[in-house]
Amino acid sequence: MAESAHDHPAGTAGPPTTIVLFGATGDLARRKLLPGLLHLWRSGLLPEMRVVGTSLHEHSRESFVELAREAVAEFGDDERDKQEFDEFSELLSWAPDGPGELRRAIEEAERDCSAPPARLHYLSVPPSAALSVIHELRDADLVANSRVVMEKPFGTDHDSARELNAAIHEVFDEDQVFRIDHFLGKEAALNILAFRFANGLFEPIWHRNFIDHVQIDVPETLGLEGRTSFYEQTGAFRDMVVTHLFQVLAFTAMEPPVALDPQSITEEKYKVFRSMLPIDPHDVVRGQYDGYRDEPGVDPGSETETFIALKCFIDNWRWADVPFYLRTGKRLAEGQRIISIAFKEPPKSMFPEGSGVGDHGPDHLTFDLADSSRMSLSFYGKRPGPGFRLDKLSMQFAMENTGWEGSGLEAYERLILEAVRGDRTLFTTAEGVERLWEVSQPLLDNPPPVRAYAPSSWGPNQIHQLIAPYAWRLPFERRWRDGV
Repeated sequence: MAESAHDHPAGTAGPPTTIVLFGATGDLARRKLLPGLLHLWRSGLLPEMRVVGTSLHEHSRESFVELAREAVAEFGDDERDKQEFDEFSELLSWAPDGPGELRRAIEEAERDCSAPPARLHYLSVPPSAALSVIHELRDADLVANSRVVMEKPFGTDHDSARELNAAIHEVFDEDQVFRIDHFLGKEAALNILAFRFANGLFEPIWHRNFIDHVQIDVPETLGLEGRTSFYEQTGAFRDMVVTHLFQVLAFTAMEPPVALDPQSITEEKYKVFRSMLPIDPHDVVRGQYDGYRDEPGVDPGSETETFIALKCFIDNWRWADVPFYLRTGKRLAEGQRIISIAFKEPPKSMFPEGSGVGDHGPDHLTFDLADSSRMSLSFYGKRPGPGFRLDKLSMQFAMENTGWEGSGLEAYERLILEAVRGDRTLFTTAEGVERLWEVSQPLLDNPPPVRAYAPSSWGPNQIHQLIAPYAWRLPFERRWRDGV
């Protein structure tokens, strides 16, 4: 028999909440949000939940429940969740489009609640539709006692980001707005904070005196799968770097917060953004995979980048002159999500010529941001036998090697739960978004030309000039070991 939702509650349960899901029939809702909400309910993390779906497509409650059932069957990965779907489906309801209908549907869904629940409005809609949803919530008088979750991108440049934030703030206060970044919902992102600030071994060396450079690398094997019209308006920099990679950079580079609370962590992240130097277009390589211009909906002369690599700097005492290299792109050779910290090599080597010291580059600490949540520390050690021959070794940690693996939450599940609780640790602020667009403006104003690259490669050849005299860590040369 399957566990019930309340047999083994994991962590602290969130408060009674009505989740209003805009774009409830879209791809994100089907793949992530509906299976995630079911899992949060069944695991006891959101035991008192109502879900009200709405979209521009016509549905009834019955057809929405059937859509949710199919989504869970196809994309859910927990058999116990699937076994309890029928009970979960009683919490689902549907709201026709329009402010009056939306309010009536929510009030009907909450009719049997013992106390008025909080409301979380999740805007799983295209960016162009976000403000119309905000205004619909205003017109339906659904702003009080509620929070709103918004999907990227948050503007397309500094001016549009400021205008968007100003328009949102006419309806919602900033502390009601949760700008979601699923990268920061991953277990490995929080592991960076634990690794840095809970261990006396690493925090003392986490600065320019010991770290040579940092790489944040997120190549993707996927193409655009029907997203070309969106991508033509954004490109790899707007789609991935401003919204994802810069956020990961902040977790990697931030100062120790005065406390492990949302406000303190947000303050330290913003200090990183404020310390970033404007991006120099000469430190950027833009690429476009061969065949992109032949995709449906793409301008035959398109200069949109499907790949970007850049060098940036954080101009503070901890990181002055340490380069941060960021890279991401579509249709590349492998899919990875890697943060690699390269430590400085010893100032002088006493080892004999031919010993192998330095042959494999500097020592690295590597975080894998994929769902497996792994870390690796590489270093030189002596090869057994006569003489003094050195080789690169590694120590590795993987979540699957512990008893914790089954306790993990998928990124969207974690972020929904944190938004329900009002915990802003993993979300970005209006001023943070605006500052990132500000440092990006020189690149947006004067982008370098796009360079062609072959699908299933590692991008344009110019990336090697960008990082010289260093080398990119991908393909990740030290393979993750299985079952250790």
